[in-house]
Amino acid sequence: MNITRTETPGGRIVVPVALEGRAYDIQIGRHQLCEAAALIGALAPGAKVALVTDETVATLHAPALEACFHQEGIAVTRIVVPPGEATKSYAQLVSLCDALLAAKIERDDLVVAFGGGVVGDLTGFAAAVLRRGVRFVQIPTTLLAQVDSSVGGKTGINSSHGKNLIGAFHQPALVIADTALLDTLSEREFKAGYAEVVKYGLIGDPDFFDWCEANWSRIIAGGPERDHAVAVSCRAKAAIVARDEREDGDRALLNLGHTFAHALERLTKYDSTRLVHGEAVAIGLALAFRFSQRLGLCPGQDAVRVGRHLDAVGLPSTLQQVPGGAGSADEIVAAMGQDKKVKRGALTFILARGIGKSFIAPGVAADEVRAFVEDELVMKGAAD
Repeated sequence: MNITRTETPGGRIVVPVALEGRAYDIQIGRHQLCEAAALIGALAPGAKVALVTDETVATLHAPALEACFHQEGIAVTRIVVPPGEATKSYAQLVSLCDALLAAKIERDDLVVAFGGGVVGDLTGFAAAVLRRGVRFVQIPTTLLAQVDSSVGGKTGINSSHGKNLIGAFHQPALVIADTALLDTLSEREFKAGYAEVVKYGLIGDPDFFDWCEANWSRIIAGGPERDHAVAVSCRAKAAIVARDEREDGDRALLNLGHTFAHALERLTKYDSTRLVHGEAVAIGLALAFRFSQRLGLCPGQDAVRVGRHLDAVGLPSTLQQVPGGAGSADEIVAAMGQDKKVKRGALTFILARGIGKSFIAPGVAADEVRAFVEDELVMKGAAD
């Protein structure tokens, strides 16, 4: 398949996010850190930069980016937060806001989120509330963040009641997806991010799903297929966000698999040693298609095909694959009750009539979900 692409002389792919009054670009390509510093300098001449990162990225990549900022004459303050989903908390939000104020970040300055989805979500929310809103830039360092969480302006933290329940819509001024940064990811983290890539094919692009089936190993290997996959994913999300910035309509499609996934993350207490977000999404995608099959909406061969592809990549696709157990059917359904798509107590799911044919299904009966989950908890395997 081909992608319509705008390329710079340096080989970058530029994907615009066309929001009126808040438009920005996603720049995709390898070895873009110094280009990122130059773009940030042009975006806000004379501004100070607060570079927010986690302990892992601070060791691997922050010195190189800071050197690029210094070459551009940009004053930069590094703020380091702990890695892991537990960082998306009230306590870390307060700590980060205090650190940004201590760095004397003003409304004309820039906050740069340099890390995975956790860093991006937390930093974006801090930028949204600091001084009632300062500009920020996303430089995502994981595949999941490059294709999903860095684009679209959703920011937030978790609550004991559920994931991402406290936050704000705050669009970045620029997104730099340096795909060379993904070379340092563990195989587990990269494959977890791949779940968000293949999601775009399952939502509305069956040709992209076909392409992913044929090329997933090359995406992991880091050839041009990786940049292509990131660009297709970003272009798909950008188009949806431009139509529905605040999730009043079809932006909810981007949550395919996430109602199940967020419930599993809550039940595993956001413990990344047991389950990371992309693994939960992979299980959620497979469950969404099998649930759609059960309801008579989706051909069985499509549900089996989704499960088999996730299995081939090395991603989990069943509840039995949650280390330490996924909980009971009642616990899983109860955890879904705090999902952001719940309306007046009724569950809303993203279901599918086939690969590339997803749709929003409001008012799904909890009893139907519970019966499905009970069966899933005793099934033998994704492709049986």
